[in-house]
Amino acid sequence: MSNDPERALALTYAPAGRRPALAALLALDDALGDVVRTTTQPAIGQIRLAWWRDSLKRLDSAAPPAMPVLEALAAHVLPLGVSGARLAAVVDGWDVLIEHEVLDEAALREFAEARGGMLFAIAAAVLGGDAERAASPGEGWALVDLARYADDAGVAERAMALAGVSLGQSLAGVPRALGLLALSARLDRAGVPHGGPKRAARLAWFGLTGR
Repeated sequence: MSNDPERALALTYAPAGRRPALAALLALDDALGDVVRTTTQPAIGQIRLAWWRDSLKRLDSAAPPAMPVLEALAAHVLPLGVSGARLAAVVDGWDVLIEHEVLDEAALREFAEARGGMLFAIAAAVLGGDAERAASPGEGWALVDLARYADDAGVAERAMALAGVSLGQSLAGVPRALGLLALSARLDRAGVPHGGPKRAARLAWFGLTGR
């Protein structure tokens, strides 16, 4: 996702002073996703995620190690009132994908709430928006992202179905940068192709109007 032009577009709608914070949060999500995607042995994957969980919590009491993601969070997110312990909660969402052998509806909801819901709520608070309203679009965003890369067609289908509920809610009160990410997920779910004029026009209109 780090090279996603639509994410780059979304970042431009974050207030300039808060843009590095949103970029740091999304980079954390990328890093955790990389752990899960490259894990072949669940036990090793859980150890790697536990390292991230512990490292994020330690940001509350110590300087970050020489790792760009942690350094960026310490520099741009923690000064805005977000604790490392709260950031560590996002790890739990990714951990669901390793812990559960079967990603049924309950597991997918748990994943969506802890990954996307928590990430968007934190990001909304950082951007000066309504954290509670941002959580649901964040859940949908996480589910669509999972569905796009899932090897199991059944998991992808269940994730897309659940995402429809979360993404169907109004984006009023959600910071525009996060709204653009949620809208991008809506368009993915609707099968609107990337790079096409219809998609570009819809994103541009939302960027201008927030609708």
